[in-house]
Amino acid sequence: MQNIKLSNGIEMPVLGYGVFQVPPQEAERCVSDALSVGYRLIDTAQAYFNEEGVGEAIAKSGIKREELFLVTKVWVSNAGEEKAAKSIDESLRKLKTDYIDLLLIHQAYGDVFGSWRAMEKAYRDGKVRAIGVSNFQAARFFDFAHYVEVKPMVNQLQCNAMIQQQGIEPELAAFGTKMMAWGPLGGQGVDGIIKSELLGGIGAKYGKTASQVALRWLTQRGIVAIPKSSHKERMEQNFNIFDFTLTDEDMAQIATMNQHDTGTINFTDPQFVKYLIETYG
Repeated sequence: MQNIKLSNGIEMPVLGYGVFQVPPQEAERCVSDALSVGYRLIDTAQAYFNEEGVGEAIAKSGIKREELFLVTKVWVSNAGEEKAAKSIDESLRKLKTDYIDLLLIHQAYGDVFGSWRAMEKAYRDGKVRAIGVSNFQAARFFDFAHYVEVKPMVNQLQCNAMIQQQGIEPELAAFGTKMMAWGPLGGQGVDGIIKSELLGGIGAKYGKTASQVALRWLTQRGIVAIPKSSHKERMEQNFNIFDFTLTDEDMAQIATMNQHDTGTINFTDPQFVKYLIETYG
């Protein structure tokens, strides 16, 4: 497994397993399968309601805790210094661990600065090894990162061959922030990656699938990818991407696939924000 180094020196696997929309009753099995395949980064969130399943799988795996990299996220309903602090302790309990490797603010709304103060304290207290944000678009990210003491180490965004997030890269680089890609193989309004003729043609040169090429393209950009599948054979396929390297020409060809640079979900849409606040605030 290849790693990237975060701004505080922490090593983070460049490929992981995500459990978004994995039912709570399925999470333990899916994570157990992922761990048996070789995944060591597991990405979950308070709002996925499956942290306990993730924790059970980890506890039963027999894998040393220091060999794993656990990611979770503070949800909007837990925004604010006091609520976020309590939710961090609750996530630790559910995950059956003494520390979280990477803790993110899930959405850019609610009292994010209060949440960040709680996260900074958890970071200094050793409950968390790294902190960052999720779904913070360029302007919101700059405004937030400019004012906080500990700069975000990661920004998790919708990113794949058709949503390349190239526009935000200079802003992230200015703060030493790494990008983490959710939806690296599509979904959430993105179709065509798995069946892409371009990706399939490139993959044929290496004996790889379009999905494997799409994931390799991300990791070669230094972007952490967290594909999700409930099928072990697909987990294995997604994991098997480090025995080939895309050429500069391959990378340039894939760059032409960009269709929605900032994502298919408009997190700045007032209706979306009203929904978050009215439902979870």
